[in-house]
Amino acid sequence: MSLERKIEEYFAAGNAAVGDAGATAAFRELRAALEAGEIRAAEPDPASPTGWRVNAWVKRGILLGFRLGQLEKGGSDLSFVDKNTFPLRRFVPEQGIRIVPGGSSVRAGAFLGRGVVAMPPMYVNVGAYVDEGSMIDSHALVGSCAQIGKRVHLSAAAQIGGVLEPVNASPVILEDDVLVGGNCGVFEGTVVRERAVLAAGTVLTRGTPVYDVVHGQVLRAHGEAPLVIPPAAVVVPGARAVSKGKGEEWKLSVYTPVIVKYRDEKTELSLELEELLR
Repeated sequence: MSLERKIEEYFAAGNAAVGDAGATAAFRELRAALEAGEIRAAEPDPASPTGWRVNAWVKRGILLGFRLGQLEKGGSDLSFVDKNTFPLRRFVPEQGIRIVPGGSSVRAGAFLGRGVVAMPPMYVNVGAYVDEGSMIDSHALVGSCAQIGKRVHLSAAAQIGGVLEPVNASPVILEDDVLVGGNCGVFEGTVVRERAVLAAGTVLTRGTPVYDVVHGQVLRAHGEAPLVIPPAAVVVPGARAVSKGKGEEWKLSVYTPVIVKYRDEKTELSLELEELLR
């Protein structure tokens, strides 16, 4: 029986799977495959409208792990109590991953590619995929099932939201060479295409329209389609006037992200510092 079929059957069994050795073994096989990058909660798919396919069975498998888990005391340097199905991951130098001391954690079931740099304190949750050469800076979060491409820089306090439920929903996806500035937030299944730049303080959500002043259009999520930031877009925090009621009378404005340009040679020169920090 394939791993996918086993996960689906044990998940469908509900609480009857708790205590079942076969269910625990299937979940551990899934967890190991996630850590090895052999399976992903979402993966590139040219046939999909967004270019990505959600593997809902993988997300169900992660939820199965929470259902099966029992509380236990874990860790050697850190004292914590969590589900025994998600212990703290251990790394060896041969993996080529540098995790600086100071409170950083990577939950079991997350994948980190070779050359990833993790600055303390940061956190990577279960099901996340962080590809080669990316940097996770201090106080940054990579949420459940988030997909991070190659050479992505998550600056200090960047929050990449997790989308574990509903299982069919697309997680947050950052494609290759994306730069996320400090205190940014990317949530609710937003897709940020390759080489895009999010300036410090930019927040992207499903309900927030993005104004592209270069092309004169407004980008929105609609139906089941997520918000998608175009390749090489440079997004900054902006504001739009309230046009009704007291908001108009009081001349108020609300936050909105704005695409002010697309990456060019000048933008590339300003990013050279990223390489010096690695």
